[in-house]
Amino acid sequence: MIERLWNFLSITLLALAAIFVWRNNFSAAFVTAALGACAWFLGYRTQLRKTIKDDDESSADGPHEHDHLEN
Repeated sequence: MIERLWNFLSITLLALAAIFVWRNNFSAAFVTAALGACAWFLGYRTQLRKTIKDDDESSADGPHEHDHLEN
């Protein structure tokens, strides 16, 4: 859920940056695009943390079929 919020925020900020470029306000476009990129990275980080947490929980359940390959 939170990664969708970050993605929505990043898309909104990047669209706003495009509007600033169109209106020749390059300073505001740069700052807004940088904030959009930060929001995208935070969304990606949230997604990775969720994936790692899910993997840790599934490995705590016991041996899996691919565990014998890790010798």
